[in-house]
Amino acid sequence: MPSPKQRKVAIVGSRSVGKSSLAVRFVDGHFVDSYYPTIENTFSKMIKYKGQDYSTEIVDTAGQDEYSILNSKHFIGIHGYMLVYSVSSLPSFEMVQVIREKILNHLGTESVPICIVGNKSDLRPEQRQVTPEDGQKLSEKIHCGWTEASARYNENVGKAFELLIGQIEKSQNPGEAPAKSNCILM
Repeated sequence: MPSPKQRKVAIVGSRSVGKSSLAVRFVDGHFVDSYYPTIENTFSKMIKYKGQDYSTEIVDTAGQDEYSILNSKHFIGIHGYMLVYSVSSLPSFEMVQVIREKILNHLGTESVPICIVGNKSDLRPEQRQVTPEDGQKLSEKIHCGWTEASARYNENVGKAFELLIGQIEKSQNPGEAPAKSNCILM
């Protein structure tokens, strides 16, 4: 079996959207009901994707707003970004594009592996400010992965991280060489 590939991802988004809850649910398997604003935490977890193990470092960042400055810790060695919004907060959804632009501007690139996650999908319909269609349209517009998730009920949490690993692998192996033929030309 091939040795694990090292990957480092950052979870970014507005305050109170559930970034830490997603990370803790994914890594430790439980839901944190109380809210303590994060300064920054790092978690580690092995992720299996398409038969390959990925030793993944997950950087859980402090909540962002339009005035926040992303510092170099948010960029050095990061392979991909999970941009999180709450389905009950339109402003947090709009911040996804602002944060993405900040990342692209800082890196001086036109694209970076991203997975957008609409957290708190377990909330009642009348609590929603962002529909699944809104999230899907944004992901199609900026060509990235997207899913809704519920950290509380562990719905699609693993899928979100697998989608991000998939986006990273797609960017690192854009053409994915076709399988080798047994034909030898002489």
